[in-house]
Amino acid sequence: MRDTLDYVKILLSVLLVLACTSFCAVRLMKIQVVESQNYQKDVSTQSSYIQKIPATRGEIIDAAGNVLIGNHVTYAVMIDEANFPSDYQKANEILLRLLQILSDAEVEWEDTLPISLNAPYRFRMDASEEELSRMKEMIHVNAYATAENCMDVLFENFEISESYTPRQRRMIAGLRYAMLQYDFSLSNQFQVAEELPMDVVTELSQLSMQLQGVVISQIPERRIEIGDVIPHEIGMTGPIYAENAEEYKEKGYSMDAIVGISGIEKAMEDELQGKEGTRKITFEKGELISDEMTEPVICGNTVKLTINSEFQRGLQEILEKFLKDFEGYNMKKDEDGSKINNGALVVLDAKTGAVLGEATAPSYDLKFYSENYEELLNDSGQPLFNRATMGLYRPGSTFKTITATAGLNEGIVTGDTTFFCGQTYQYYDVTYSCTGYHRNIAVSRALMVSCNSYFYELARMLNIDKIVEYANYYGIGQNTGIETRDSAGYMATPAKYQELGIEWTAGQVLQAGIGNGETMVTPLQLACVANTIANEGVRYEPYLIDSIWDYSQKKCVRKTKPTVASRIDVDSDSVYETIEHGMILASGNGFPSKYSLRNLGYDVAIKTGTPQSDSHYQDSVFIGYAPADDPEIAFAGVVEGGEYSKYMIRSILELYEEIYKTDPDETDSTEAETRKPKKN
Repeated sequence: MRDTLDYVKILLSVLLVLACTSFCAVRLMKIQVVESQNYQKDVSTQSSYIQKIPATRGEIIDAAGNVLIGNHVTYAVMIDEANFPSDYQKANEILLRLLQILSDAEVEWEDTLPISLNAPYRFRMDASEEELSRMKEMIHVNAYATAENCMDVLFENFEISESYTPRQRRMIAGLRYAMLQYDFSLSNQFQVAEELPMDVVTELSQLSMQLQGVVISQIPERRIEIGDVIPHEIGMTGPIYAENAEEYKEKGYSMDAIVGISGIEKAMEDELQGKEGTRKITFEKGELISDEMTEPVICGNTVKLTINSEFQRGLQEILEKFLKDFEGYNMKKDEDGSKINNGALVVLDAKTGAVLGEATAPSYDLKFYSENYEELLNDSGQPLFNRATMGLYRPGSTFKTITATAGLNEGIVTGDTTFFCGQTYQYYDVTYSCTGYHRNIAVSRALMVSCNSYFYELARMLNIDKIVEYANYYGIGQNTGIETRDSAGYMATPAKYQELGIEWTAGQVLQAGIGNGETMVTPLQLACVANTIANEGVRYEPYLIDSIWDYSQKKCVRKTKPTVASRIDVDSDSVYETIEHGMILASGNGFPSKYSLRNLGYDVAIKTGTPQSDSHYQDSVFIGYAPADDPEIAFAGVVEGGEYSKYMIRSILELYEEIYKTDPDETDSTEAETRKPKKN
């Protein structure tokens, strides 16, 4: 009997444990499954959305502070879903009233619906098959749907009331489709219209309480303030193209961002772009509970150039006037018989390498680039081509300064070493000519009169390897380091000739030594050659960016410091003294009085050249620097198929004196502040 009672007790205990376990399991399941769903439902009633706020792009200003590329504030009307009614019919009333205000003011709005404006509805004639397919897919109709079918679906989906007139229904449907196409959402405001006149801005602002979700935004619009100053270097902005989308996406750009696509706009993109801000919008149970800026908008930095607009315009005028007015017997003609007016000038700060001026002809005005693009593109003079940095020309006799440097520094010749010039030079079985009969001549006078015979002999003694070595010191065949695009050109070598499919012969060494072989340089590189001589073998990288400032221009973020690209280990001071002496002599050789460089109050060092450009014409080239005893500027110029380009030098120097005034209290020339350009 006792055993039976014990068994019953044990059985009851087990049943009690099982009952408790079952109760707990059920309760736990309720907490985890049923109540958790309720909890999750409560949580899901709170949601947040992030909206990107674009930054204002930085400005580009000249050396005197004049704005070249700035921003003009325009007004746009936007729809912000955070405050826009979710009820279609109420929202449609707001859209219609907005569109009527815009229509009365003759302001165009966004309507991308590829269907006619009036019934009976037809697909627009200019709509592509791809555009129509995309629309049908977006509004969920089959491929065979007619325009009428599409409109019926839009009317039904967006509850566009039949109480409206047909024209009003079409207006609302067009805007609704555009909102759908551009992914209107809490994270993405929709822009209805831009460049609103102030009376429309005022009216919409006064009706803000009635037009729920309609907001006025200030939109910074890129504006070209001065378009005729180095337009090739300033460049353009535009949308992000597909081929670059991934690159910009990795940098955090919105895919609708405007970016630099050429020139300084592209080269300085990271500085100019700024940083987008973010706006966080939070809802709970359908009600807006917070709207805050989580990250502030940071405007792009202002880029200050080394170029002074007044000096640049003057330089451009000097070049264009010379090309227009000067008639030389060798002036190249276009196919229609008209004179070719092509050329370039470059002026550098001799103490730093900063670009003070860069003229190319023909040129254009950025303000009218878009409307005149086809005309500019098809112009035989190629005004869109930047000859100063991309044009390739033979250096001609200006290269003799490089050959002279190699000969003097390697000890092959001294300033007193003479070679005989009898107007011809015999090398193996080939006879080469010289422009004069110079008898026994040394290097300085050979530079003055540009004696070919002297430099033929010196080139023979140096050989091509040594000539190339010194050409490299001077930057021939290399990109200069300027922030924007430039051509590297190339040096005449056996390898280059093979690449060009030209036979390399022993005589090519002689041609290389006087700059008439297959050596091609840009005017910018020629200016760098002049500047290297001015600095006795120190070559600076040229640069266009003087400094970076915050958007307000109150704080300097970064100042460009001169960069030494190469340095020739000069054996003695006499190397450049000898070369400079010859270049000073050249500045008094063959100038009519009105172009004379002798009465400026200081010496000028120059070297000219007339390299063969094709079988019939020669270009006219010059390099130089001034004042010779303490150089402030270095310069170079090229005139295509012309002559006497050196006659522009006096005008360049007078322009420099007019625009730039030296501050005697300033002593730190390495910061390029020894001259202060006047503000326009």
